[in-house]
Amino acid sequence: MLKISLPLRLHLSLVIVIGAALLKHYAWSNLAVYGAIALFWAWLLRVSIRQLGGLIGTELIFLSLVALPLGWERASFLLVRSLICLIAMNSFLLTLPPHSFGIALKGLPVPGPLKENLLLAGQYLEILLSEVTRMQRSAQLRGLNGTGGWLRYASAAMIGALYLRSLDRAERVYTAMIARGYNGELPVDSTIRPKERLVLLIAGAIATCLTVSSYFQSFVKI
Repeated sequence: MLKISLPLRLHLSLVIVIGAALLKHYAWSNLAVYGAIALFWAWLLRVSIRQLGGLIGTELIFLSLVALPLGWERASFLLVRSLICLIAMNSFLLTLPPHSFGIALKGLPVPGPLKENLLLAGQYLEILLSEVTRMQRSAQLRGLNGTGGWLRYASAAMIGALYLRSLDRAERVYTAMIARGYNGELPVDSTIRPKERLVLLIAGAIATCLTVSSYFQSFVKI
């Protein structure tokens, strides 16, 4: 994996996600460009394809339940756009060193309370990923392999158990953080260097052009 600082990796992931999320509906050509960028980002971060595929598969199950009632044409665009956003963010989260989300978050220009909520949410995601890995390993040891095993793993009972286990562990981690003097701020300094700001500016300009052009395409067709 390339030497990309944590704040820059977080900012670039957010640029991809926000740009794709703001695309005009049915702008498939622009969405395809974002898809190529997200795949390149996953390759650049050297994310494990097996971990990424397993995590995205579980998340898409919930998204499909929400999107499919909207109609096939609208749901297909929403699911593909969600898939691209999930690839970008999960690639960042899966390659994030343990307990370093706060360092990456430190450089975001957002209010303190929102940053604290994002920090706790990121901490919970790390715990959730850890519990998913443990439950997958446990399922494999019990012989739940293949397609049928995956369907049993993704059943409502297993998802409920995953939620309870991750919530209980998250509460214990938060209690430990409070006991060690956590007050919503981390005693670290994480800033983006001038060269990284230039890279971020170029990426933001590309994302802005892609997103804005999706709206102008509809005017041209009219």
